[in-house]
Amino acid sequence: MIEDILSQMVLGLVNGAFYALLSLGLAVIFGMLNVINFTHGAQFMMGAFVAWMLLNWLGIGYWWALLLSPLIVGAFGVVIERLMISRLYKLDHLYGLLLTFGLGLIIEGLFRNEFGSSGLPYQPPPAFRGFSLDLGFMILPGYRAWVVVASLVVCISTWLIIEKTRLGSYLRAATERADLVQAFGINVPRMITLTYGAGVALAAFAGVLAAPIYSVNPNMGANFIITVFAVVVIGGMGSILGSVITGFGLGMLEGLARVVYPEASATVVFVVMAIVLLTRPAGLFGRA
Repeated sequence: MIEDILSQMVLGLVNGAFYALLSLGLAVIFGMLNVINFTHGAQFMMGAFVAWMLLNWLGIGYWWALLLSPLIVGAFGVVIERLMISRLYKLDHLYGLLLTFGLGLIIEGLFRNEFGSSGLPYQPPPAFRGFSLDLGFMILPGYRAWVVVASLVVCISTWLIIEKTRLGSYLRAATERADLVQAFGINVPRMITLTYGAGVALAAFAGVLAAPIYSVNPNMGANFIITVFAVVVIGGMGSILGSVITGFGLGMLEGLARVVYPEASATVVFVVMAIVLLTRPAGLFGRA
């Protein structure tokens, strides 16, 4: 029983890695731009598809795709922000939510029409084929261990950049007093655009990591995004550290639920969200 619990919690940690990366991108965009980005799931899916295209159309492998796919999808996000989202900053949040929700549906529909919905295979890099870790209570495939390590490194690096660097201080100041920051000669609109692009790039990076584990299909973002929004709400809207800790923690909690009470594994995140909203409406790490 103990071995089953530990095994499922470790596997849950892999899901938690995706929750953390996706919720991190959402938290960056909401915390810095006050935009609820419902296109995030579609951008996660685009990251996986761009990696698949790079491999099958251009012969560019996984390691280069980890760099190129976030840059390509992030650039697409920059275009969306400049052409559409930037026009909504002074309006109610509902307009941004409806716009990004509609964009997400359009993007998923376009990919479904082009590639179908059955899913496309994407093999892990050769370095991880046949490589696994013996944890004593289970054999963990090497690629899944890499996913956890890579997501931890990216999440911690993003948090350090936002909280401990001069660039991060400019970003945080711009969310409070954009006019004052602009008075010091900083191009705030450009900084906001690049911030949105960076949040989108985080989603695409998660998509590349997910491609060898899940089949690359247009619905892969939709399967994650509702849970990820629950993670962001639990951690606190806009809280970078809260999103990372909550993402990993809830992934492990899901794994535990699969052993203790399997029927609740799909809903345990939303039960936690309801409890948190009743007791701490701003989230575990959020501010009122």
